[in-house]
Amino acid sequence: MTKVTMYSTGLCPFCQRAEQILLRKGVTDLNKILVDVDVSEREAMIARTGRRTVPQIFIGDLHVGGFDDLAELDRKGCLTLMLTR
Repeated sequence: MTKVTMYSTGLCPFCQRAEQILLRKGVTDLNKILVDVDVSEREAMIARTGRRTVPQIFIGDLHVGGFDDLAELDRKGCLTLMLTR
C-alpha cells in the first residue's frame, strides 16, 4: 500500500471523513500531521500545497487535494488504484 500523509486538525469533520474513506480502502498506516498542534507544520503544509485549509492529502508524493478531491477519486474508482501502486 502506498504511503498516505494527511495534514489535519483535531476537530476537523472533513479530516475525519477523509480518514474514514482511507480506512475503508485499507490504509492502516496514515501519517497524520496535526497542524493545529504545531504551527511550523501548518507553514510547511502551505508551502507544500499552496493551500491553507485541511485536510490536505498526499498519496505517496502526489498531492490529491482535500476531502472533496479524495471523495471524487473514490467515486470515480481511481482511489483504490492509486493506493495500491
